[in-house]
Amino acid sequence: MSREQISAIAHAGHPIKSPLDDDSVGRLLEHGLPRGDERVLDLGCGTAEWLLRALATRPHLHAEGVDVSEVALTRARRAASVLGVAERLVLHRQEAADFTSPQPFDLVISVGATHAFGGLLPTLAAAREHLAPGGRVLIGESFWDREPSPAAVEMFGDLDDLATTVDRVTADGWTPVHGHVSTRGELDAYEWACWGSLAAWALDHPADPAAAHVLETADTRRSQWLHGYRDSFGFVCLVLRRTSQ
Repeated sequence: MSREQISAIAHAGHPIKSPLDDDSVGRLLEHGLPRGDERVLDLGCGTAEWLLRALATRPHLHAEGVDVSEVALTRARRAASVLGVAERLVLHRQEAADFTSPQPFDLVISVGATHAFGGLLPTLAAAREHLAPGGRVLIGESFWDREPSPAAVEMFGDLDDLATTVDRVTADGWTPVHGHVSTRGELDAYEWACWGSLAAWALDHPADPAAAHVLETADTRRSQWLHGYRDSFGFVCLVLRRTSQ
């Protein structure tokens, strides 16, 4: 089974592919979309869950999403049709870093997708190219909440702590106008949902040739979380504006 298929199963019960609950997602969108009639771009949108939620509650909003996964984009199109927002959503299958648009956007989203651009600051540089004057960026990034173990560093790399992460953003010319640090409850709920969904799928499909591999993946990732990074991993979302236009 491909990584994409495993990811789809893992996130079946947690469609926001980040450690955020529904209330946190709603508040972040409220701060990113103060008017309700903005143009929104999600770079690395996956199944476009952020865009779908914004469109469903804001009838004058228009959105575009970019992702390399046709499977994810197909799911997004189906969900948009069910919600009745398909006419206000445009999806592009391509590398997020290569996307261009003749029109700017009032909000650019990149949550948990900074790897597509090579890191936090390159992601902000890409977002800046798409941003309308006075626009906002909603970005989500990992950080070390406590001193990580060698195993955690091997998995996630040399992350900064929270203060250093925000300092880098402000030094790059951005001002946070809202932020949210994922709680322990959100972090744990995300991990339990992902590896629990994988394990449940494997147990429900014992005759599938991939079942053993999927169950092993769930067991391995759950163990890596509990023994490797649960006590040190953190996640922050920031709503940013340019400090000067």
